[in-house]
Amino acid sequence: MNPQIALPILIPLLAGAVSLVFWRSRSMQRFVAVAGTAALLLTSLWLLTTVNRDGILVMHMGGWPAPFGISLVADLLGAIMVVLTGIIGFAVALFSLATVGRGHEAYGYFPLMHLLLAGVAGAFLTGDIFNLYVWFEVMLVASFALLILGSEKPQMEGAIKYVTLNLVSSVTFLVAVGLLYGMVGTLNMADIARRLATLEDDGMVDVLAMMFMVAFGIKAAAFPLFFWLPASYHTPPVAVSALFAGLLTKVGVYALFRVFTLIFHQSPGYTHEILLWGAGFTMLSGVLGAAAQFEFRRILSFHIVSQIGYMILGLALFTPLAIIGGVFYIMHHIIVKTNLFLVSGIVHRLRGTYQLKSLGGFYRSHPWLAVLFLIPALSLAGMPPLSGFFAKFIVIRAGIEAQAYGVTFIALLVGLLTLYSMIKIWAEVFWKSAPPEGDVDPYPAVASREMWLMAAPVVGLALCTLFIGLNAEPIYALAEASAGQLLAPERYIEAVLGSGAEPGEAGEVMP
Repeated sequence: MNPQIALPILIPLLAGAVSLVFWRSRSMQRFVAVAGTAALLLTSLWLLTTVNRDGILVMHMGGWPAPFGISLVADLLGAIMVVLTGIIGFAVALFSLATVGRGHEAYGYFPLMHLLLAGVAGAFLTGDIFNLYVWFEVMLVASFALLILGSEKPQMEGAIKYVTLNLVSSVTFLVAVGLLYGMVGTLNMADIARRLATLEDDGMVDVLAMMFMVAFGIKAAAFPLFFWLPASYHTPPVAVSALFAGLLTKVGVYALFRVFTLIFHQSPGYTHEILLWGAGFTMLSGVLGAAAQFEFRRILSFHIVSQIGYMILGLALFTPLAIIGGVFYIMHHIIVKTNLFLVSGIVHRLRGTYQLKSLGGFYRSHPWLAVLFLIPALSLAGMPPLSGFFAKFIVIRAGIEAQAYGVTFIALLVGLLTLYSMIKIWAEVFWKSAPPEGDVDPYPAVASREMWLMAAPVVGLALCTLFIGLNAEPIYALAEASAGQLLAPERYIEAVLGSGAEPGEAGEVMP
């Protein structure tokens, strides 16, 4: 029995329920938001420590052994992702105290935030392919509701694009699950992997692999169906944008890593070649879209797309070093991208706009904010000694070793263009002189308590970025151990089903 596997799901669900009970108490909802996300972070750290020490952990719900019941499984990748969920959830909860208004809170902002975190954690920990679909839908419902809070016209336009493409992904995912169940007669991912290895119908397996690739590729905002992301992520309150930017697309990336290392790894020459070129086009289209933008959050939104390409590249190359680079890149990017969105929120709170042309002078008026922007911005561009340098270096080195020179060149080029976008933001927002007072609308002053609540999570995430960069060796070792588990799917199968189980049988569960 490993209860720590279920806690990252149960805690946000419980926090959301308590928030609903205290619907009319604003102070109680805000307290539960901080306390609940802090508890999520602590339990996720406990889970990661346990998995790192004892190996893959399994919990069978209701006492039903796999593959007959629903299993929760925590390997290193899943545990790492849950820790990152806790970090981002706690940071956004603090930031929300200063930036989310009473109107949004009255319509259920905090319960929806907890529901979203539960869906994300559930997706990272489920060992059942159908329950992965269920958790995806929990996230979709919560994220759609958060996206339309306020009901402003840009929000509604962005939400329609967001939900339409994600519903296409959900339908494709569900159809693929149905076909897969028809082939193997099970929904447990470990049992699916064991049964698929005995099938001779490679053509149908490749069709299913492509369906899952399309479904998860849309969720991850990969080329060519990524346009829903830059059309929607800049429209909601900035705390929502930061939460989405850090976590939602990474669930799609995680699903790609999980499925194409555990289930569909028999013919990597076919599926991973498509992933390879998809990664290249994703990087290039995202960074070129960012270069054409002059709105703070739209630039950052397009860069989510370009950076997803690096993660998929690590999976597509499918070598030990490449998988290490992909896992390392995910850890780095979730922290950095969330932090950049939070910085944009502080800028907006001080000046009332995200338009670069209407900003300026922050280097002189708020030098501390300029420094806090430079840390994640330069990390995103891959400047040493920050976390992004090591993430990019590992992936690019893996590409060279695999002799994938074309896509490796694209990765290098995208790094330079990313630096261009970050310099553009720096020059427009921080370095140039502030526009004359008559050219901008006056904006309410920020109280010191409010400023501290906004600055604290930004400082914390910046310190995380510096920690990863300055302590790259232990982070690399953690990513290496995670990659070792991903590239040895028999360890996952044995942990869930037991060493002596035949396909469809339940064996003794290994912790």
